[in-house]
Amino acid sequence: MIAHAETRRFTAGEYHKLVDAGILEESDRVELLDGEIIVMAPIGRHHAKSVRRLNNRLVKLLGDLCLVDCQNAFDLDEFSEPQPDILLLRPEVDQSENLPRPGDIFLAIEVADTTLRFDNTAKLAAYARGGIQEYWIVNLTDACVDIYRQPQDGRYGEHFRRRSGESVAPAAFPDRVLHVAEMLP
Repeated sequence: MIAHAETRRFTAGEYHKLVDAGILEESDRVELLDGEIIVMAPIGRHHAKSVRRLNNRLVKLLGDLCLVDCQNAFDLDEFSEPQPDILLLRPEVDQSENLPRPGDIFLAIEVADTTLRFDNTAKLAAYARGGIQEYWIVNLTDACVDIYRQPQDGRYGEHFRRRSGESVAPAAFPDRVLHVAEMLP
């Protein structure tokens, strides 16, 4: 007979206390999602190149309209502080002492190769439940971008895919178009 093991979820406040106590280091590659401390995969060279290219392109394309934030945490809810690869934020967030909240976010982007399954399941569900208006997964394995929009009842109401040779614009900035090829290494 298999016994059911209980787990304990950490709040964001408790997560920060682990850093304050020296149990976790600020340099540790971890994030808090749904109360669990997730060890993030090391950044591979294809992943790093894609994030760098995409960040640079987004700053040039949208820097006059929003704050482009790279690999920083945001406050999704009481039990989650994920660290997506890129966030497009309302400009006034830069003046706040607090982490961005879902209402501050135009778009969250994850670049995925080794983390594809996690980004496509756990993060997708958490972002939808948290009300992140738009979520892109830059899928390095299949050379495409999955776009999720219209969160409702813990799910995204709209999902479509764009491949190399195609383009997409963030819903908040429909006249600012990115080519999928610009997002891939």
